Amino acid sequence: MVDVRVPAGLWRESDEAAISAWFYADGDAVAEGAVIAEIMVEKTTHELPAPTSGTLYITVAAEAPVVADQVVARID
Repeated sequence: MVDVRVPAGLWRESDEAAISAWFYADGDAVAEGAVIAEIMVEKTTHELPAPTSGTLYITVAAEAPVVADQVVARID
């Protein structure tokens, strides 16, 4: 399994961030490089691409707060 992590360096520590939307459902097949989610940081969105191809297993719900380098999903 490959961890899908929130990229570091998108925001300052004081900024709030959250998964604003998942574009695939838990258990869906995804292709490497496909945008699987959006992360909202202080009213700016950032795309989260799949690091590999496989089956997506979401571990953090949409709208949940996140921090840099946090695992938000896994791909098997």
